[in-house]
Amino acid sequence: MPDTSHLLMFMLAGLLLNLTPGPDVFYIMGHSMRAGRRAGLVASAGVLTGCLVHVLLAAAGLSALVAASPLVFSVLKGLGAAYLVYIGVGMLRTLWHPLPEDEAGQGAAWSSGNRVSLSRIYRQGFLSDVLNPKTALFFLAFLPQFVTPGTAHPGLALLLLGLLFTFNSAIFCALWAVLTARLGATRTLRRAMHWFEGLAGAVIILFGLRVAFADAPATH
Repeated sequence: MPDTSHLLMFMLAGLLLNLTPGPDVFYIMGHSMRAGRRAGLVASAGVLTGCLVHVLLAAAGLSALVAASPLVFSVLKGLGAAYLVYIGVGMLRTLWHPLPEDEAGQGAAWSSGNRVSLSRIYRQGFLSDVLNPKTALFFLAFLPQFVTPGTAHPGLALLLLGLLFTFNSAIFCALWAVLTARLGATRTLRRAMHWFEGLAGAVIILFGLRVAFADAPATH
């Protein structure tokens, strides 16, 4: 198991990583702004479930297969990149739709998030994370750095560290969802949030393209 110094370093590194916006954060923020806190929390749940899959794979050693096989990496890379671009395009298209308050003539129409399919939001969040090979490679490269050399059960140590990282991520994802929903619910900021959702979609598309052109890990 990690000693105290390794654990503290791990928690500090995880804190800094969770404070850095990535495609998952923009995905959560986009749905939270568009459909409210519940949609943002559901998006968070989907992303975190995908993250748990990668944690289990890393602990089981299957992520090493992704790192060692250019073919597996390329297939996952293509699927993950295509799905990120698909989600980003969907968010970017909101710029061509009028705000709900413009259609109904009243601010209360912003609560139209109850028409959004929460199951679809969850499914998209899950797939966008689980199909991203960089997430698998991240856990493969990141977690072992904080396992004490000579640990009797390295797989268990990797699993516990991955679960701790996911738990911390859940806290930050929930904060992103709640805070963004509050901003989106403020009448004077709705239009700005509408444009920000489109910007978030563009950023997610860029992340998808970055994944698509990532180099496969070198084999020895």
